[in-house]
Amino acid sequence: MKATVPTHGATVSRTAWIWPVALAAIIFVSSSRSPLVDVGGIPGLDKVVHFAVYGLLGVLLCRLGRGVRVTAVAILLASAYGASDEWHQSFVPSRSAEVADWFADTLGATVVVGGYAGSAWLRHGMETPARIWRRILGRTEPAASP
Repeated sequence: MKATVPTHGATVSRTAWIWPVALAAIIFVSSSRSPLVDVGGIPGLDKVVHFAVYGLLGVLLCRLGRGVRVTAVAILLASAYGASDEWHQSFVPSRSAEVADWFADTLGATVVVGGYAGSAWLRHGMETPARIWRRILGRTEPAASP
């Protein structure tokens, strides 16, 4: 029997939480170390990385439910996690907290989640790899769309 969590009329597998929690853990571990890549030669590249990673985190959170409320909560959680990550970096030697990084985190979550929730075409494109893996693994259930 599969353990599920109810979300406004739909159910979400408890294992669906693995992906956003795993990404949050990767972000935390990465923030605990010295910068992995020197992006000094390409101005703004670190902001692009923040935008993309927190956009992905927001979508992974958004996939846990349906509706406008879940979309808003996903954006808020990703933004709050970005703020807490910047605070955490302020305690790590050779790292610093930057409001611009948090802004890139929040903007990434907002834009990507907004696109995911507001465009069936984009959502389908983002979910296609998941559908391919389900077929490979022998699971044929369709991906849930918010």
